[in-house]
Amino acid sequence: MRILEINIQNFRKLLQCHIEFSEKTTLFVGANNSGKTSAMDALGKFLADRNFTFNDITISERSAINVIGERWIQKDCEEPTTITEWESLMPKMDIWLNVASNEMHYVACIIPTLKWRGGKLGVRLAFFPKDIVKLFTDYRDAYFAAREVEKAKENVEIRLYPINLSEFLEKNLNTYFSIKTYILDEAKEEQGNPQETPFEMECFIDNPLKKIIKVDMIDAQRGFTDPDNTDGTIRSKQQLSEQMRDYYEKHLDPEKLPSSEDLDILHAAEEARKAFDKNLVIKFRPAIQELEGLGYPGMADPKLTITTKMSMSETLKHDAAVQYTLSKNDTTLKLPEKYNGLGYQNLISMVFDLMRFRDDWMREGKAKQATRDSDRAIEPLHIVLIEEPEAHLHVQVQQVFIRKAYDVLTNHRFIKENSNFNTQLVISTHSSHIARETNFADLRYFKRLAEGPESIIATSKVINLSEVFGKNDETDKFVTRYLQATHCDLFFADAVILVEGAAENMLLPHFIRNKYPKLYQRYISILSINGRHSHRLNPLIEKLCIPTLVIADIDSAEATGHHKAICPERGKGFISSNYTITKWLIKEKDLDKLLSLPFEKKEIFKETPYKYSVRVAYQTPVSIAYEGNDEEAIASTFEDCLVYTNYQLFKTTATDDTGSLIKSVSDGINIADSFETFHKGVYDTLRNGKSDQKAEFALDLIYAVDPNELIVPAYIDEGLKWLQAYLDPEE
Repeated sequence: MRILEINIQNFRKLLQCHIEFSEKTTLFVGANNSGKTSAMDALGKFLADRNFTFNDITISERSAINVIGERWIQKDCEEPTTITEWESLMPKMDIWLNVASNEMHYVACIIPTLKWRGGKLGVRLAFFPKDIVKLFTDYRDAYFAAREVEKAKENVEIRLYPINLSEFLEKNLNTYFSIKTYILDEAKEEQGNPQETPFEMECFIDNPLKKIIKVDMIDAQRGFTDPDNTDGTIRSKQQLSEQMRDYYEKHLDPEKLPSSEDLDILHAAEEARKAFDKNLVIKFRPAIQELEGLGYPGMADPKLTITTKMSMSETLKHDAAVQYTLSKNDTTLKLPEKYNGLGYQNLISMVFDLMRFRDDWMREGKAKQATRDSDRAIEPLHIVLIEEPEAHLHVQVQQVFIRKAYDVLTNHRFIKENSNFNTQLVISTHSSHIARETNFADLRYFKRLAEGPESIIATSKVINLSEVFGKNDETDKFVTRYLQATHCDLFFADAVILVEGAAENMLLPHFIRNKYPKLYQRYISILSINGRHSHRLNPLIEKLCIPTLVIADIDSAEATGHHKAICPERGKGFISSNYTITKWLIKEKDLDKLLSLPFEKKEIFKETPYKYSVRVAYQTPVSIAYEGNDEEAIASTFEDCLVYTNYQLFKTTATDDTGSLIKSVSDGINIADSFETFHKGVYDTLRNGKSDQKAEFALDLIYAVDPNELIVPAYIDEGLKWLQAYLDPEE
């Protein structure tokens, strides 16, 4: 048994959200404030009985709730309408399970018909009114009582609680609402469009999934403290010593349902207690004799005795129960756990939590014999939710954790021998390092959507990346290998910029930091990829619907033969040889037409499934004041365009490095006897430079010149201004 998919509705910014689960590990990725935490909280609240708050209801539904309240306080309104009017307003979660035919006994209370023999099975968990008549009556009573009090103070302008139904529910939500379960019909399910609630199929068993799914969760806030915090103002709830103590009491404590294996330790503990009691009698004898000599009127002389009670678990109730040995040669050199690094504490704590979750699920040790578990079978499905495991963890440790987490959860003989008992791990993360260690087909990308016709507030949708990375074709393999070899911050970015060379990759962050402050505040992913391959990222960009700026080289070439690279000029019939420009985006080869293409023609609008744009930026003619004349320099690559744009700077920049491209360019500028010689010389110098020299060109430039002094080439300036305005439309 496993969860196939869930549909979340009206929960915070997840107005309507469909999430498919992987068989083992599902990773939630996406930019900040995209709904990942909301999805994790929804799973925790619907499946693990965590309390709802009024703010869990999508905020855009409050006006509709208040409309209901306005109708209820009318004089002629004697009773509420049915529960159906809350159907489109309250949080709901549809859970679709894959159930084998030999697992039907687990789901007997939620099967849709007696003819059902296994396969896909769905239930809806809806946060609906417990008793709508009581809610109606209590709200009216509270509302009218408040209005009567207001009337008594005619000169005081004040609005007493409750002003409206939303305010009433904000204080009393869990009093009047609870989770109700409805059995769904697979035949009525449409992809991305959940069916209406089948009120006639309500399941009257309280939480029928409780005996089917066990849910455990590690929150993002794990409460580690600074070892210097000794005043007790902040206390960790998840110190390893406390975790081990809880584990001991549940699974190992020999005093609970002792077995034959426990008799030796219990006997040793009893002998230790007797010896301690004997020692106490000797030590306290003078004090006790003095007390006995006091006497007390009306009763016999008191006889005092000292008796101890020894509990095995009490020996772990101190902060130094877990210590770390600091030396292999001297085992006496130890420190309590709180003096170890937060990262190490976090890793050990999370792994121990996973072990504890697994053993709790399997009723390991004493838990198997405990009375509260004796009448409850092991649930066939274990769901483990982990929020942001990267907190305090070094990069390598993040990667180790994600590789090992699922193995720890399933490292049990019973799980390995019984295929009907499954574990599914769900992780939300902001870490590109964790994403890189995961099969990309297991990624679920949370896409932020601006307010529009569907909603008056910003909402989120979830994109299943298995449709991009699950094909196993050449493009899939290339994109996977490329992202694994670079940073996967694309999955967390507000926008992406594709560049072709090392020089652009080095200098672009400086341009953004110094010239485009609004863009600098955004999370921009800059990916360096050769123009021959950048189009291979198109399926991923289309799936993510992420705004993209592609900075490409126009790469002028002859129109005939093998399309040999050549210094660009107008009116010579030259073409662009860059695949990104000619085949992917603009789909035009003619150099003259590309140089004259207006700004708005370089943006490609996309509308499926969500609106976004891709814009290409390539070299445009540069006007240079050369020897008193205005000349037009046409660039073929980023490097020569940078030189033309910063002509005066390169002309006066001096360097002692005789082998550097900067010196070659500077010398070429100063010895040229005409503009044509200068133009051709810059092209040849940079064209003949190897790729590693171009990287050195950028490094030397950063070393020799303050990047603030560089003028951004016009085509890059156009592109960055476009992206800045796209991400800040109000500007």
